[in-house]
Amino acid sequence: MECISVFDMLKIGVGPSSSHTLGPWRAAEQFLAELRNQNIINDVHRVKVDLYGSLSLTGKGHATDLAVMLGLSGADPELVPIDDIASIIEGIKTSNELILDNEFKIHFNVVSDIFFNKNFLPFHANGMVFTAYTNDGEYSSTFYSIGGGFIVKEEEDTILKLEEKGAFPFPIDKGVELLAFCQSESKLVSEIVYENEKSLRSEDVIHIELMRIWHTMLECMYIGAHTDGILPGGLNVKRRAYDMHTNLIGIANYNSPQEWLTCIRQTEVKFRQILKWVSCFALAVNEVNASLGRVVTAPTNGSAGVIPAVLMYYLVIENHYAGDKEIKQFLMVAGQIGSIFKKGATISAAMGGCQAEIGVSSAMAAAALCELMGGTPDQVLVAAEIAMEHHLGMTCDPIGGLVQVPCIERNTMGAIKAINAAELALETDAKNVLVPLDKVVATMWETAKDMNSKYKETSEGGLAIGVGLADC
Repeated sequence: MECISVFDMLKIGVGPSSSHTLGPWRAAEQFLAELRNQNIINDVHRVKVDLYGSLSLTGKGHATDLAVMLGLSGADPELVPIDDIASIIEGIKTSNELILDNEFKIHFNVVSDIFFNKNFLPFHANGMVFTAYTNDGEYSSTFYSIGGGFIVKEEEDTILKLEEKGAFPFPIDKGVELLAFCQSESKLVSEIVYENEKSLRSEDVIHIELMRIWHTMLECMYIGAHTDGILPGGLNVKRRAYDMHTNLIGIANYNSPQEWLTCIRQTEVKFRQILKWVSCFALAVNEVNASLGRVVTAPTNGSAGVIPAVLMYYLVIENHYAGDKEIKQFLMVAGQIGSIFKKGATISAAMGGCQAEIGVSSAMAAAALCELMGGTPDQVLVAAEIAMEHHLGMTCDPIGGLVQVPCIERNTMGAIKAINAAELALETDAKNVLVPLDKVVATMWETAKDMNSKYKETSEGGLAIGVGLADC
């Protein structure tokens, strides 16, 4: 069984897309590693990148071209200062030069060295080929960005994982296996996940990395809620989190994201205000994502707002005394549910439509919230199932290929559905459930395969053609 860690499902990166930005960025980094392994990187005088399928059709709006340039330049998506991105790209465009892996200067023309091919490669909708040229010949490598920042490589007609991990003590591909372990070990879902994570890294590292993920989420919500203006890309989308937050927070004094969280706990919490706060949190994250900000892929960038919004809901509405323990518990459950969907279906909108992004993130958040609210492992799986069941068939049809309309609003809907699903699950006896989680995962995958390709992140159907740039 493939061992997918929580830190595989929840990755820190740069927006706006995990499959179209983070994945190609990581593929470029992997290509650099191959050039070094081949001992030819210092002989390279040109690199060409061919993008295929969905990477080509929506690549401009998803900043795929920028991602491959940043990756080839040696910038790390977790660490590169966000304010430096524009200057790095502008430097490449104006000089027609790229510093390969931040060391070797080569000629690079954005127009001729990044080619958008509309045809699809056979294995996956998100294919790309990197080619390096030296005086002695050329070296090519093919990668696929399969969603959530995951990449695989094609080699000798075999799809190879780029990273192999050791076996988990509790290997899980399906929900029924997770539930069996919970029952046999008398553990919560989060406790099973924790045992698996300890087989890969120390408890101190698990704590540090989970909290780093949460602080990135919190900072992202904070930045989005305090940033006004228009999102880049040409759609002229007005940021809404700022105005919504201003109306909700009222007069408050704070100087950090943590102080901000404390102030929110002191605001009015009637039903309408709760709906607005959850929506504000989700909007804030995805507005940051849409402007090439730093977010946590959860499980994708396009759905990055759902999980932080629901976790924030728990912290500011349901449990004012919650802290690191509950945050880590939430993230571990979410990561495990996400891995079940990735293994049994897909988290790539280019393969499954938006059900694979917002649907999966909503299921992850619902399950995690359910456990924090006292749900049994059976009810945790029921919560995930309910959330996905009511996202089945959702298409991915971004206007202008941008992760903005309808993507940003959909995060608010996914978050609200997650909360509703968790509450329904808590009132459900799992013995009476007709649709188990594994059945809805399988159904999602069958739905994905049946879905017309124009509704899978190509901007060739749905709202993407019903509403054009000229209308905006």
